Amino acid sequence: MPLDFDPLERAGELWEQHVGDATAMRLATSIMRVQQILSHRLDVALRPFGITFARFEVLRLISFSRTGQLSLSTIGERLMVHPTSVTNAIDRLVSQGLVAREIDPTDRRRTFASLTEEGRRVLDDATAALMDIDFAIAGLDAEQQDEAYTLLRLLRRTDFED
Repeated sequence: MPLDFDPLERAGELWEQHVGDATAMRLATSIMRVQQILSHRLDVALRPFGITFARFEVLRLISFSRTGQLSLSTIGERLMVHPTSVTNAIDRLVSQGLVAREIDPTDRRRTFASLTEEGRRVLDDATAALMDIDFAIAGLDAEQQDEAYTLLRLLRRTDFED
């Protein structure tokens, strides 16, 4: 149930009374709260397909590969997650029949993941569900979404080189 006041605004007021300038603190906590809201809404939209947004990202990334498969290490690099997280996601996707795992015959230390037919079907349906809710970006028009992306990209610049 929504509150009758903005708790982050109130936290900012208290911060300024007791600590000092609240500008950065308000922005950081707002970003974190938006992340929680988006994660919840995206996961709710994906629940009928038996996947989370994290697993959706893995499926979508594999689907974008030129060869139809990606190594688990590449998945981890591209999604910027720990190898254990990739292994856990792949294990779940394999157990659901959405991904096939294959050892690289030329380097047995490397494992590839590829989509199954069921994985492609679930991915298509899940993508449509996310697009139907505009990836849970409610309240911002396309121009505002572009502006927000541009600003947030500045905070992410440690992730990449321009």
